[in-house]
Amino acid sequence: MFKGRQFDQSAYKLSLHDLEEMMAERGIKVDHTTIHRWTVRFSPLLLERFNQRKRTLTGKWHVDETYIKVRGQWMYFYRAIYNVGDTVEFWFSEQRDLPATKRFFRKALERHGRPDRVVIDGSQTNHEAIASCDTTNRSQDRARRRLKPILIRWRQYLNHRIEQDHRRIKRRVRLMLGFKSTATATTILSVIEMIHMMRKRQASYAFNPNPSLAEQFEILAA
Repeated sequence: MFKGRQFDQSAYKLSLHDLEEMMAERGIKVDHTTIHRWTVRFSPLLLERFNQRKRTLTGKWHVDETYIKVRGQWMYFYRAIYNVGDTVEFWFSEQRDLPATKRFFRKALERHGRPDRVVIDGSQTNHEAIASCDTTNRSQDRARRRLKPILIRWRQYLNHRIEQDHRRIKRRVRLMLGFKSTATATTILSVIEMIHMMRKRQASYAFNPNPSLAEQFEILAA
């Protein structure tokens, strides 16, 4: 029926202003700043509930960071994805240094456990952080197992998968007028990542193994 039809690809890419307009078309008057306050207030709660259902991901990770502008300054968004594309972990930081990279990787290890391999793009800082966290993790293993070190692969072309995944996140960020604070950036990026993971169906729901995005929100908000 709709084959060959042309549609305006710019319409309703769901910025906050777009949501305000969509609500108005349905007879609901709400300002985009109110939607922003709702996002800041409720998204951390929804993310916490989502993470309780999120499946752990070991095996092979791809780790990289991308740039996000806050108050006109570039800051750094660390991300890791699983070999098949699922999101492992993310971390927003004002700095791109060894302590920030360690915090990110420790967070990933605490949530998911140890991967077998990690692919990085050639960053010496990333290599040092992963090796350091891996050494600490193995030394603190309560089972006293002889764990093999995580294999770190250091080839840029192997990380094309996560670079593609970055683009999906940054496409959402470009719709906004810019972040005014690191706190706001952290919250908004978290909810963008959560929705991205929901689309990838990374959470487990006992009574509905294949829920739609709307059904997932309903379950989390109940």
